[in-house]
Amino acid sequence: MRSRWEDAVSFHGHACPGLAQGLRASLLALRVLGVERAEDEELVVVAENDACGVDAIQWVTGCTVGKGNLIFRNYGKPAYTFYSRSKGRGVRIIMEPRPSNEGEKDQDQLTESERRKEAIEHLLSAPLQEGMRIQEVDAPPIEPARIFASVTCQACGERVMEPRARLQEGQVVCLACFDDYEARWGKTPS
Repeated sequence: MRSRWEDAVSFHGHACPGLAQGLRASLLALRVLGVERAEDEELVVVAENDACGVDAIQWVTGCTVGKGNLIFRNYGKPAYTFYSRSKGRGVRIIMEPRPSNEGEKDQDQLTESERRKEAIEHLLSAPLQEGMRIQEVDAPPIEPARIFASVTCQACGERVMEPRARLQEGQVVCLACFDDYEARWGKTPS
């Protein structure tokens, strides 16, 4: 795990407990599902947060937003669902909080930096399944990433994928140029 940790830190840019959690969740999911790192889209991850752990998940699993097999549903939860298309099964891994009485040193006596280092060390040395709850989940057929046609925004002139374009006053516009009247002013009276 240590060499993967060093690689994940290099990819992410710094060492932190969240990155260690993502590393452990990924390694556990690969083991439970009996799969290897994804070369293409054979593995899909649904991340329920946009925190540091997601970078470790990308590094370990090979799932990325660009390939369409890393999906964000940002619920702010420390949870990740891993689906194996070839095995037709999935697992959701939820990170559990570390009990406050764990650890050899009195947490009040440590600096923030020392607390982070201790948490990282604990995460990297603990048995892989410790601190994580695993739920088997139904693996719905997840459609492979789709390539959509592009259209030109008539307001800014930039290309936008067709399903992200909106029609406004008879013109095709991108989301950045779209003036969402209902979001700004509330629903119109019926």
